[in-house]
Amino acid sequence: MKNQAKCPLVSIISVNFNTDKVTVEMLKSLEQITYKNVEIIIIDNASSIAAGYIKNEFPYITFIQNEKNEGFAGGNNRGIEIAKGEIILLLNNDTEVVPGFIEPIVKLFNSDKTIGIVSPKIIYYQSKQTIQYAGGTAINSFTARGKFIGTGEKDVAQYNLPHQTHLAHGAAMAIHKKVFDKVGLLPEEYFLYYEELDFSEHAQRAGFTIWYQPESVVFHKESMSVGKLSTIKVYYQNRNRLLFIRRNIFGIKGIVSRVFFVAVSAPVALLKNALQGKWAFVAKIWQGLIWNMNYKRN
Repeated sequence: MKNQAKCPLVSIISVNFNTDKVTVEMLKSLEQITYKNVEIIIIDNASSIAAGYIKNEFPYITFIQNEKNEGFAGGNNRGIEIAKGEIILLLNNDTEVVPGFIEPIVKLFNSDKTIGIVSPKIIYYQSKQTIQYAGGTAINSFTARGKFIGTGEKDVAQYNLPHQTHLAHGAAMAIHKKVFDKVGLLPEEYFLYYEELDFSEHAQRAGFTIWYQPESVVFHKESMSVGKLSTIKVYYQNRNRLLFIRRNIFGIKGIVSRVFFVAVSAPVALLKNALQGKWAFVAKIWQGLIWNMNYKRN
């Protein structure tokens, strides 16, 4: 029992969507990990590329075939619903890990019962010395924008101390089961983008803390499913920024934030893309505004 408490079961959950070869690379990376008390759950989000062979190549995993694409939140939620672990580790399929990346995360959870979420240091895969994430600042109440610490900086050990932070990173996000018990699952209305930021906000309002653990390192290939800049990305990032405001910023600040987005941010983005002739992006930004006008919160 003592060893089980120190080395609890970790459920690693990852969503595949038309990137089966990338998922295979992630799984091969996970075969090298030194923490053995894990289960691995792969959810295929109704890919047009048949991915069932992954189960045959890695028979020890649990493979879930979704009938429809449920996005980041919905796909992960299907895995969370069946996960047996005390710690749920959401890991993008376009990542690769160092062998000892789980132990420091577990050590941090064991050190403080108020810790609800831990994210590792995330490094860009294509540039092994460039940081993507070393913690995150709070979302600005008026602009609804936050900032990941260290993004684009060369990693010279400047962020090598664990610290409490405000935002976890969805590419690698370890969540204690008790957070789901209190907060619920990931918010599926986002589909893509902002859901981990929303979940971070709700977890902290429920009394949990979020930590950055640099002793754990993950390499991220980034945006393999939707592309670095695509109409899908433009649509959901703009749509969900306003949705985040509606779900998380209240009172006078909430009113100001809504006005700022609708009267300043969205028009500027529309004008900028129109001047550049990016009419598909203009259409998607507009569609995101319309979606919010029609969306009624439960």
